[in-house]
Amino acid sequence: GGPGIMPELGSWSAQSQIRFSLCFLLCCRFFVNRVNSYVLTNCTIENTRNITINMKVLCSQRNLESIPNDIPSKVRFLDISYNYISKIKIFDLKFLTTLKVLNMCSNIISHIDDGAFSDLVALQVLNLDENKLTCLSGHMFQGLGNLLVLTLSENYITTITRSSVQSLYSLKEAVLKINRLRDIEHVTPIFHLPNLQTLDISGNLFDSFQSSKISKSTSVRRLDVSYNTLKIFSITDNVFPDLQTLHLSYCGPHENGSMDWDIPDSHFLRNVSDLHLSHIHMSAEMMSMVLRSLNSSLVNLTLNDQVEYKLKTLVDEACHIPTLRTVHLKENNISKDMLQSCTQVTEMDLSDSDTIELSELFFRSMKYLRILSLRSNRLRSIPNVLKNLATLEVLNLSGNMISRLDCLDLDNLTRLTELYLQINYISIIEECFFQDMGALNILYLYNNKIFTLNGAFKKGLVNLESLNLKHNYLRSIEGEFENLPSLKHLDLSFNDIYLMKGAFEDLATLTTLDLSSCGILDLGKSLTALNALKTLNVSHNSMGFEDFRENNIQINPPFSNLSSLEHLVMDYQSTFYLPSDYLQGLKSLLTLSAQNFHFNSLDPETFAHTPNLISLDISKNDLSKNDFTEHSLKLFKLIPNLEKLYMSECGLPSLDFIFLVERNIFKKDNEVSLSSLPALTFLDVQGNPFSCDCSNAFFIQWAKSNSQTQVVEAYQYLCKYPKDLKGSKLLDLDTRPCFVDSGFFYYISTASLVILTLLGAFIYHLLRWQVVYAYYLFQAYLYDAKRKKHCVPYQFDAFISYNAHDEPWVKGELLPELEEGQGWKLCLHHRDFQPGKSIIDNITDAIYGSRKTISVISHRYLESEWCSREIQMASFRLFDEQKDVLILVFLEEIPDQQLSPYHRMRRLVKKSTYLSWPKAGDHTGVFWHKLRMALETKDCPAEENPILTGVEMP
Repeated sequence: GGPGIMPELGSWSAQSQIRFSLCFLLCCRFFVNRVNSYVLTNCTIENTRNITINMKVLCSQRNLESIPNDIPSKVRFLDISYNYISKIKIFDLKFLTTLKVLNMCSNIISHIDDGAFSDLVALQVLNLDENKLTCLSGHMFQGLGNLLVLTLSENYITTITRSSVQSLYSLKEAVLKINRLRDIEHVTPIFHLPNLQTLDISGNLFDSFQSSKISKSTSVRRLDVSYNTLKIFSITDNVFPDLQTLHLSYCGPHENGSMDWDIPDSHFLRNVSDLHLSHIHMSAEMMSMVLRSLNSSLVNLTLNDQVEYKLKTLVDEACHIPTLRTVHLKENNISKDMLQSCTQVTEMDLSDSDTIELSELFFRSMKYLRILSLRSNRLRSIPNVLKNLATLEVLNLSGNMISRLDCLDLDNLTRLTELYLQINYISIIEECFFQDMGALNILYLYNNKIFTLNGAFKKGLVNLESLNLKHNYLRSIEGEFENLPSLKHLDLSFNDIYLMKGAFEDLATLTTLDLSSCGILDLGKSLTALNALKTLNVSHNSMGFEDFRENNIQINPPFSNLSSLEHLVMDYQSTFYLPSDYLQGLKSLLTLSAQNFHFNSLDPETFAHTPNLISLDISKNDLSKNDFTEHSLKLFKLIPNLEKLYMSECGLPSLDFIFLVERNIFKKDNEVSLSSLPALTFLDVQGNPFSCDCSNAFFIQWAKSNSQTQVVEAYQYLCKYPKDLKGSKLLDLDTRPCFVDSGFFYYISTASLVILTLLGAFIYHLLRWQVVYAYYLFQAYLYDAKRKKHCVPYQFDAFISYNAHDEPWVKGELLPELEEGQGWKLCLHHRDFQPGKSIIDNITDAIYGSRKTISVISHRYLESEWCSREIQMASFRLFDEQKDVLILVFLEEIPDQQLSPYHRMRRLVKKSTYLSWPKAGDHTGVFWHKLRMALETKDCPAEENPILTGVEMP
């Protein structure tokens, strides 16, 4: 080692610096880039089938204070809502270039760095609701050129700058409700987005809405300004040519006074078809004016929660709108039989101040009404006024006080396709009530007091497809649905059904049946006729089976004829034994949920009849005594297509039974095998009492390394055994001792130590100078780069590098001539080095702080460690800068053969200015003249330095 190798490295400097920088940047990108593993520290990947195409990562409610850095780069949907994130930094969402939906609501975000979303080029939906943003400024949404939906509800936003939203040129929907915006001008940058269709600015602090402040036409089609204390709504320009939906509900001054309507030309709102005027603080006359101005275009009208006299006036006005098709009259305390007619209301009757009553003539003028909602009023029976609505297709009477359904209540509504009667007090349905409803498609009767159906569905409902009767008091359903040939969806949950004889015999088209929470003890043969059934829910019942195996008693499989069934839910039963043929007939079954079934063992043949199963949930069953090690291979081999397995809270201390494959635990290359479940992509085993020992070693290794299956919440699994590790994380267990033979480990360790010792000895004896040189070379490179960056000026003309034994010559000859005689400013270590700084730093500062370096060479110099370092630094500078910065002065005659062994200086002297003091003899004037010329030399390349001409080698 030594300076002899420096000539070969001289040409390396510039190119190597470039290569080094590029390598460093690539390495940084490698380490910063997102990982694509399936086990995440603080998040889970939703169990979707196409996980690689439509990956959803859920990090909600994890007490996070920053965005996790292990989110897979191929994520499409990311939910980090309900955490404690306060700031979105510029690198938090890097590399998520395929993300389409980002939900960040309910955090405490108060600041977003400019460019924080710049990598989200595919993002379409961004939810920032319920945070602490106060201003949209700078370039907050830079890069979101494909964003379609932006929601910023319930923040503290007061201003919006144009620059903050200018990149949102594709935005179609913006939601800014419940903020602190005070002037419509503040929202102008949003209004002017070229593709905006929906804008929600409800619940702000606007006291007026004036089109003059918007200044130019917008593309908005749906505008919501409800829940603002508007004193005036003024449209005096044609700024909303495409507006279709207008929400003005709950607007107007909260105290005395009402909102004014200033629309001088009805043409300005010529396309408004959907109007919401619920509980608006506006006089009845002004509201009538509103309806009259929209008389030619209005299709849907919402008048919920109105004061009594206003509603009478408004409905009277609405009766004369020929285009009206939908009316919503929710929460208006409507009863019946007070209003005289739609066109003859002249005064208000206060005989019952809490209700509004409808006469038989009330809706007569609405000849084309299609949808009517009277939800959440005080109707005790179906009003006769509805008979006038022969064109009605959808009727919502839910949330009233109706107790019975009589034959003639809706006898004129033959076009009705949807009828909603849920959440009433209905206990009686006359058999003829539905006789004229041949077009009815959907019927909701849940949350009533129906004890018996009394043949209510035996007439008329030939096209009924969906029937909901949950939360009633039905006990027997014998043959009640035999005349419903089109029925596809039937919900009978939360009843107390004890008899189902022949209940489903004629339902050949039924695809969905819900019998959960019905107190069923035995399904028997009640499901035999349901050949088209796809989904069945019988959870929360009392279907129990004792272990009859010893008595050879056979159980009739209840699903034997359901060959088309794909989804079966039978959670929470009271059985203690699941017969091996219980699932017989379910050859098409895809998903099975049997949570808390109370069985404590699984027969190896349990899934013999469900070969196509892709999802299995047997969580919350006590399987701690089940000897999986003997039959788990056969149990899971019967369902090779299984993709999702849920076994949480099953009392399993170890999960290694999953990996038992004929004792062949490893594949080639020592990768853990899961060939008993080759299609598994999702595994949930939370809440088990894990043992932190080698019994779980294979599971831990597989959970961390596999590239197919996500083990949900794996990093949160806690150990219960042994006691000294109780509460620690399962995946933190060091499993290496479980796999490595100790003898082999010691052999490898000893062999490695011997090899390292030999290698160290070899380097020390043969390459130590190269190692030392490389170290100082790197140090000099760093210093040189730093100095060039800061453009540090030279402090000295020359730094004198010499050995202490040559100090008399330096002080007696060199200094008087160069400093006193020629006026050069020199740097000497004993005089100019800074106290307290390390020697190597002083040497580096001296060499790079001087234009030249003069090395006074002698035998002692070549033997000195510090002199060696000084010339190494100086020579690096020589070849790095390619300038004549090094002058060699030989005080003694040193043969070639003595230069090589020390620092290989022979090649160095061929590249540098050098002088010989012994050859000067008595003619020292020539020596000093040549030294002066060397010091005066400009920064020309060393090879072209004219001072070298004619100089003789020592």
